Parts: sequence; structure tokens; C-alpha cells
Amino acid sequence: MEERPISDISYRKFIEEGKLMGSRCRACGKIYHPPRHFCEECFGSDMEWQELKGEGELTTFTCIFVVPPYMAREGYGRDNPYCTGVVTLSEGPRVVARIEGVDARKPESIKIGMPVKAVFLRSGEGEAARTYLAFRPA
Repeated sequence: MEERPISDISYRKFIEEGKLMGSRCRACGKIYHPPRHFCEECFGSDMEWQELKGEGELTTFTCIFVVPPYMAREGYGRDNPYCTGVVTLSEGPRVVARIEGVDARKPESIKIGMPVKAVFLRSGEGEAARTYLAFRPA
């Protein structure tokens, strides 16, 4: 698929481009996210990039009220918590990411198993610009 080396740098570039990528073992077909250099299933090292659909279901989550400084700069805190969770992708791998579009003040309204879709959040400008992977209810 892509000729980029399987690395954190390449992965971040794909995220900046709005692509959710994993790695796939050419020998046994196992898919990994985050991407890996070797297959833990068959111990093969013939890996390739695999674009993932970005669709899955929420497996677990937590709502965070005491936030790290970088989230406080985005306006999150005790009065405005955010949600992070584990999403099981339709291809199998699990992803830890922020969950957007849910009411973190009412965690009882967030449902395990709900379908979610990947979104790419952009913040900052110029060299400080960053793109983050998140998920929203589908």
C-alpha cells in the first residue's frame, strides 16, 4: 500500500493526513494498531501498512475531571470534563482515544458497545499545529 517505513513518524504523518493506519502481517494477516514492526501472532517481520476504516464500538471509557495542563488550555476541567475510551475497531485492533460528542458530565448517558467513527481533531497553528485521533458516536 504505502512505501513509508513503519514508524511512529510515519504514523503521525498519516494522522496529520486524516488517515487511520495500522500494520498488517503479510504472512498471517494479523492487523495491529498502533503499528508494529513484527507480528506477535506468527513472529513474522514482513509487515505492511493497512488503512483502517475508523469504525468500531466503544469498549470502555472514563470521564476525566482533573485534567492535565494541555487539556486545561483547551478549556477542560472540573466543570467541563472530557471522555477518553477504548474503541474496538471493525478490523479487530483496539485504540485508546478521546471520545467526542458525548456528555462527560453524565457518564451514565455513554453506552458501552455504541458504534463510533474516527475523527481527526486539529489544534494550534503553524509549527504548533497538531492533529489528534478521536472518535464520535456514529
